[in-house]
Amino acid sequence: MKRTEISTLGEFGLIQHLTKNINLINSSTVKGVGDDCAILKYNDDKEVLVTTDLLLEGIHFDLTYTPLKHLGYKSVMVNLSDIYAMNGRPKQITVSLGLSKRFCVEDVDQLFAGILLACQQHGVDLVGGDTSASMTGLTISITAIGEGTKGKTVRRDGAKVNDLICVSGNLGAAYMGLQILEREKAVFEGTKEENIQPDFAGKEYLLERQLRPEARRDIIDRLEEKGIIPTAMMDISDGLSSELLHICHASNVGCRVFEDRIPIDFQTASTAEEFNMSLTTAAMNGGEDYELLFTVPLELHDLIKQVEDVHLIGHICEKKFGSSLVARDNQEFELKAQGWQAFNNTEK
Repeated sequence: MKRTEISTLGEFGLIQHLTKNINLINSSTVKGVGDDCAILKYNDDKEVLVTTDLLLEGIHFDLTYTPLKHLGYKSVMVNLSDIYAMNGRPKQITVSLGLSKRFCVEDVDQLFAGILLACQQHGVDLVGGDTSASMTGLTISITAIGEGTKGKTVRRDGAKVNDLICVSGNLGAAYMGLQILEREKAVFEGTKEENIQPDFAGKEYLLERQLRPEARRDIIDRLEEKGIIPTAMMDISDGLSSELLHICHASNVGCRVFEDRIPIDFQTASTAEEFNMSLTTAAMNGGEDYELLFTVPLELHDLIKQVEDVHLIGHICEKKFGSSLVARDNQEFELKAQGWQAFNNTEK
């Protein structure tokens, strides 16, 4: 395969190379790439939503098993998920990269192919960013900008006593996908055989959830169709336990979540058994699911049950009763934030 050294293009040449085929699609994008700042214009009834995520090689991703195109796609999704978690609509992103000398232009092309595919899938404009040399591998920083309608933007602090706790999709799949990838990496590094191939048979869904997650725009669409505005909402990036505690702390409430109501895919369950891991622990603390966790008033029980791929897993209670997981035998266990915590972990 042709290999073009990044140094032959230079910083500005690389930016031009990566952005030459970008077409703006949103009327709120007045000016995109090519100036000191992007220019955005919103109507008076819109609120601007901005979020940023930083992904570091060796901390958030491992290029041993992460294809660059998948990484680009995922890097965008983790940002768009935050916008959807505010009941908003993403419109623009900026992308900043730190690149070491081991990366060539074709490598960055692959990364950007994933970034641009994610933008295309979700109707988002790439409007700027920055590039820099790096001494520590690949660094990706993406900022997403979105719109929220006044009165419909959802924060973490709105949960009320007796609200229903809901979650989209299923939990623990991304974490189990990571376990598979780490296992096969260990096998690869520990063998002297040449041309050894990883054993991923029957695990495709779990690998996709880890390597190429999808932000849940479809859930926001379905809630809007039903006229449902959650009282509080977050995306699940650090684990269900952590996110529940965030909502409870911000809303000054407690919660009860029921173990037997947590949605889990069959592949997740079978792989947890294969690894001799606690399935509930994987679902509660695994993280990187990028599903939506939200609360709705009790009177919307029948309506929320009609929303496809949304599951009722518990309810909000008074703060004095604490935040607990109710096991299948009705024992209660205090929720603890045991998922990913930056600066306290040495690996994902």
